[in-house]
Amino acid sequence: MDFIDRRRFLLASAAAGTAAARGQEQPVRTAFIGTGGRGTYLLRGALPLPGIKVAAVCDIKPDRLDRAASVAARDQPRTYSDWRRIIERKDVDAVFIATPCDLHVEMAIAALQAGKHVYCEKPVGITPESVNRLWRAGRNTKQAWQTGLGMRSSERNRSLIARIHEGIAGRIVMVRAQRSAGDDLDHNGSSSDWFFDARRSGDVIVEMAVHNLDQCNWIINSRPERAAGFGGTLVWVNDPPGRTNMDGYTLSYEYLNGVKLSFTQVFFHPGGMPGASLGPLVYGTRGAVDMGTGSYFPREPKGPPVKLVEGDRGARAPGQPDAHIAGFFDAVRTGAKTTADLRVGCTAALTSILGREAIYRKKALSWSELGVDQDL
Repeated sequence: MDFIDRRRFLLASAAAGTAAARGQEQPVRTAFIGTGGRGTYLLRGALPLPGIKVAAVCDIKPDRLDRAASVAARDQPRTYSDWRRIIERKDVDAVFIATPCDLHVEMAIAALQAGKHVYCEKPVGITPESVNRLWRAGRNTKQAWQTGLGMRSSERNRSLIARIHEGIAGRIVMVRAQRSAGDDLDHNGSSSDWFFDARRSGDVIVEMAVHNLDQCNWIINSRPERAAGFGGTLVWVNDPPGRTNMDGYTLSYEYLNGVKLSFTQVFFHPGGMPGASLGPLVYGTRGAVDMGTGSYFPREPKGPPVKLVEGDRGARAPGQPDAHIAGFFDAVRTGAKTTADLRVGCTAALTSILGREAIYRKKALSWSELGVDQDL
């Protein structure tokens, strides 16, 4: 047995032993608030993990609630239409929040104050005031907190960004990133009653692109100092009727450490047209890293590209647990730091909000103008 095979064998044996030990521990009694598409994904991701008991599920829509209860039938969870009933329960250790974005802060603060561990879907909040309120309520909490920014738990991302931070491309000076889709969200889909209302979703940059902007924050290892940009509803004007969120925009950010970020999101990138799924391009003084292909392209000295990681972007082997969900439960049991703690979640939300407000107000907007605490 060579070194690599022996190491894999030892790691697998250790993991199996740990899983068996956890199975004998007191189960983590978990509740799920919001059981739409995302909430059901989280529920399905938690169920196979050892030592997890689904104690309760909650949704205001009966069909979703029935579906969630069926998915978790193994644990015979209680069902609720009022999320406050779950927070009141003393036998609930951890809460997953996957409701429309405008409800996250109120629910998360209540859960923290009740002593629950919290997994809160992104964005943690949609206004500077609400994010600041959450930060004040949770910054000193002893409970585990995981923001639903799953890119943070990708081993591929972690390996690539570690190489960037080690200086493979030299000092980072600029990042170019985007988020593209070939069509608008379903106008009659499960989230259509709130997604197209920017007052509830925070607009597409806050509801969706927060993932990508958080990845850029991580790469740059800082937060923005100012932003400027342009955007609007460019193709689907008043479609669906009453729509107030954008379908396209472009932004420029300047970070505290001087790095520049160019970010674009569109919903009208035709299917099959190249360029839709490109990962961030990270430019340094010596070369650049393509996060999409996982390759480094040297500039000085010139040379061929170097493959830094193998595998497709975002790919997960069949049957492999969701690392972000598993990491949350590890933190619940051991007190370990999560990959997307409250600071990460608040900073990501505020990065998105800063860009949105720069577009809305038609001005270059500084972080200080958001009016949040100085330690954020």
